[in-house]
Amino acid sequence: MPTVLPRLREDLDFLPSPLPERPGLLLRDPFRYSEVSIILPPPLVPCLTCFDGTHTDVDLKAMLFRVTGRFDSAEAAGGLTRGLSDAGFLDDDVFRGLRAKQHDVFARSAVRQAAFAGGGYPPNRTELARTVETWLEDPSTVIAAKASPPLPAPILAIAAPHVSPTGGVSSYGAAYRALGAELGKRTFVILGTSHYGRPNSFGLTRKPFATPLGETTTDAALVDQLERAAPDAVVVEDYCHAVEHSIEFQVLFLQTLFGPGVRILPVLCGPFVRGPSSRSALPGSGRPEDDSGVARMIDALGQLRADQGSDLFWVLGVDMAHMGRRYGDPWEARAHDGPMKEVAARDHARLERVIEGDADGFWDALHERGHDDLKWCGSAPLYTFLRAQPGVRGRVLNYEQWNIDDQSVVSFGALAFCR
Repeated sequence: MPTVLPRLREDLDFLPSPLPERPGLLLRDPFRYSEVSIILPPPLVPCLTCFDGTHTDVDLKAMLFRVTGRFDSAEAAGGLTRGLSDAGFLDDDVFRGLRAKQHDVFARSAVRQAAFAGGGYPPNRTELARTVETWLEDPSTVIAAKASPPLPAPILAIAAPHVSPTGGVSSYGAAYRALGAELGKRTFVILGTSHYGRPNSFGLTRKPFATPLGETTTDAALVDQLERAAPDAVVVEDYCHAVEHSIEFQVLFLQTLFGPGVRILPVLCGPFVRGPSSRSALPGSGRPEDDSGVARMIDALGQLRADQGSDLFWVLGVDMAHMGRRYGDPWEARAHDGPMKEVAARDHARLERVIEGDADGFWDALHERGHDDLKWCGSAPLYTFLRAQPGVRGRVLNYEQWNIDDQSVVSFGALAFCR
């Protein structure tokens, strides 16, 4: 009897192979339930369509015979299925076991361990400290930071990239050079982009963040306050924190400036979507706060601002446009060239709404073409901040586009806000 094949996980990363000698499609798990990566050669890529929960092993054998011409397609089908399953890439018992194990490891951990040491930045304490200081002192950073006159009032927030620091060094530097030493006694509310969190939700953790520089202090009392105020909008001890970089990279700069034990309130902002969410559907012309849970969370953050005042400083970890083949566009993107010139103009139009404190205008700009075709992945933290901090004004300190690979570009920048 034919056997229905498990469904391929939709939350995997699917990327062109980075190895010229091994062309094909790279599959990897951004959640790190599995550390395995697989490169499928081009002839086998169409076979992934058989793993949709409806096709059978017989269908897979037939497709393998069509694309390879090999008569041992039954053996090849079994090998492909076992390889995907063993890697944790199929929605089956193997994957569910790996997921449960990793969630348990994170739940039991006393700290949120560094996920990108040795990848996004040096794993050695001394080398890392020296590297971050170099990033802050980069000459291009100094120029970018001095290009704009100072804001008319003390700043209460910055927005910095969450792209790899080596790619966004000028913008990281421009943002963090704006911070004065007197901020070291404050709690830093870090609103990070949640690339893997559920829509219209916010991920919290009470765990301190550990990096090679040391451990932060997480303000658990403020985490508790947010949980009480918006229980249906938050995921406490959200596993997404374990694999997310948008807060970890901000922590490196804060620790360098204010010491390893800097006090933080880490909040991951899931995407705001129009359509079905975990609780409700946003009308097509609606706002994120039409979702009752989102509204309560924004109100709770606003209440923190009212209660804590100048004891808080806000840090947003945001990137902007994601263009090119890696991100589903049918064209090759080059930073500041060709279509990316129009992207820059549209980015700046959106930023104009942000620095004017215009949350409604920003939301409308995101959907001017019916959907966010620029694929900004920092829009949720920015919108949340603008709603929780009505009346802010800002300034763009830096703007960049960076080729993350030969065919794809990410844009990002640095902003500072005052009241």
